[in-house]
Amino acid sequence: MPTIRRFEDLRAWQKARILARDVYEISGHGAFARDFTLKNQVRDAAGGVMHNIAEGFDSGYDNEFIRFLRIARRSATEVQSEFYIALDMQYVDQTTFDRIYDEAEDCKRSINGLIAYLRRSNRT
Repeated sequence: MPTIRRFEDLRAWQKARILARDVYEISGHGAFARDFTLKNQVRDAAGGVMHNIAEGFDSGYDNEFIRFLRIARRSATEVQSEFYIALDMQYVDQTTFDRIYDEAEDCKRSINGLIAYLRRSNRT
């Protein structure tokens, strides 16, 4: 793994940033934008993915970082679940749903890889 100096260098955070950007873009239009509860909830979850990765990075201990990464992973799952509501309410079409679902899944894979790396490094 290349030297990571800032949280912005983490591939998992970069992927989470893309997810958050796309969730904000999609939820800002049409009926989705007018469903303030769902819009705010999914935006909070998407932001939570990247924010928890960043916050955990600065924790100073791998075990604490892993705890934050687990929270980030759950937030990505929350985005997926909330997009089912958006799909069911016809705020998004199947293609858009699939794209966000896959982006969240990609974030979770990256987070899982980072957790595995931190466990192997055993620098608690």
